Amino acid sequence: MMKNKIKTMKKLAIFDFDGTLVDSVCDVEICFDETLKLHGFPTLTHEEYLDRLGGNIDEIVSLILNDKNTTENIELVKNTYGKLYSSSPKDNTLPFPKTHEVLKALQNKGMLLAINSNRKNDSLNYYADKFFEDIDFVAIEGHNPDYPSKPCPFAVEKIRNQFNISKEETIYVGDSLTDIKTAQNAGIDCILVSWGYGRNDAYESDYPLKMIDDVCELLEIL
Repeated sequence: MMKNKIKTMKKLAIFDFDGTLVDSVCDVEICFDETLKLHGFPTLTHEEYLDRLGGNIDEIVSLILNDKNTTENIELVKNTYGKLYSSSPKDNTLPFPKTHEVLKALQNKGMLLAINSNRKNDSLNYYADKFFEDIDFVAIEGHNPDYPSKPCPFAVEKIRNQFNISKEETIYVGDSLTDIKTAQNAGIDCILVSWGYGRNDAYESDYPLKMIDDVCELLEIL
């Protein structure tokens, strides 16, 4: 049963990206399908892809390849996918409805906003500039091969310490079990959104403070 109550006023909201701020899975699936076909590997269903997303690119590709996940195959698929994804138009990748307006309202209220994702930094910065140009994210922390990825709390703690924000004053907003575990490992509150790519293992967790069905609920909670 979720806790459903904020005990301390929040100063910093850290957002997951894919499935929380931006709907991106369709373009990811298109590029993975093309990559797998090129190299003679079986493609996956939508549900199977969702089950494998959430980690960094190496972890995702390893899960997609299943019992064919040798080091060589992972590198092959990862490199081809990276090239296809970079050059693809990604016309289906868009912010979830009302997300920008809510971020703007939170920013106007003085809340610090940040992004923590397992997507690569250059991609995060590109989409932050494209979709949220007037949102001043104080930090954008994506996948860095030199540092551990989510659900390790490394990036969350880096952001908090940079701005001297306590755990009690920080909240994490995400859509998946990886996000819940990230918040839990960091010792901070978590809000789970229902419109993303979360599965039953996330919805059944009792750690999140609250699960929301509409992004506007963030304005009431925070």
